[in-house]
Amino acid sequence: MSEITNFTQHNSVSMDLKTAEQQNGVEDIMEAVYCAMVEKGYNPVNQIVGYILSGDPTYVTGHKGARSLIQKVERDEILEVLLNYYIHNKIERS
Repeated sequence: MSEITNFTQHNSVSMDLKTAEQQNGVEDIMEAVYCAMVEKGYNPVNQIVGYILSGDPTYVTGHKGARSLIQKVERDEILEVLLNYYIHNKIERS
């Protein structure tokens, strides 16, 4: 028997999906971070990708508290919300 307890019987990792309230919180934070980056003249997509991949908060401007805000949510939560949005709006509606 495997010592890893978060695997299902098919050796797949199972993740808990966020509630609508949690997702809305992430969406609000991402909107605020995006707006702060645009105001400072940064490319928000490049900067957010850098943050998600590296975990380095200096990819996010401190303007309007954006750096503090983005650190309130886990990077995997940000990815989950972004992926859910993309799938729902681009793939499922095709």
